[in-house]
Amino acid sequence: MAFKWYAVQTFTGQESRVVQYVQGMIDSGELDGVVSRVLSPVRDVVSVSRGKRVTKQDKYFPSYVLFEMEFTQESAYFVRSINGVMDFVGGRKPRPLKSAEVDRILGHEVEDEGRVVTDSPYKEGDMVSISSGPFKGFDGVVEDVSAEKGKAKVSVTVFGRATPVEVDFAQIEPVS
Repeated sequence: MAFKWYAVQTFTGQESRVVQYVQGMIDSGELDGVVSRVLSPVRDVVSVSRGKRVTKQDKYFPSYVLFEMEFTQESAYFVRSINGVMDFVGGRKPRPLKSAEVDRILGHEVEDEGRVVTDSPYKEGDMVSISSGPFKGFDGVVEDVSAEKGKAKVSVTVFGRATPVEVDFAQIEPVS
């Protein structure tokens, strides 16, 4: 059996439903010799919303699902008949993904497993107000952002001098 990876386009927001359906069939043994793996690459992203950390899953390739399968007329018909699937990338005669592409995609999955990516709501030059901590009530300008740590360096004026203060994203809010 020559299992190769193929990309399939899905309707927006249907990726996880397609993966769950196919994974259930793989687990029950209904797809032995047809599809060996299915995935929709995602990573956890932490963002700050209204002063609270929120974790959500971010898709590497929105609206696409990857299938490791043996491409035959029957397997192609099965994949195309799944609710939420539009078609293979490449149409009627899709080409398998290159091994370098698959290694890169699967490498991201392994590399990001256990690591949380933080989405920074602030950028350098933003005016912010510190809402908690020892500098509560101070306004300042964001000098540096460390998205990995979820922190920002804010320059506040203390006793007439600019003082850099490192604060968590949850401790600041934009000045409107």
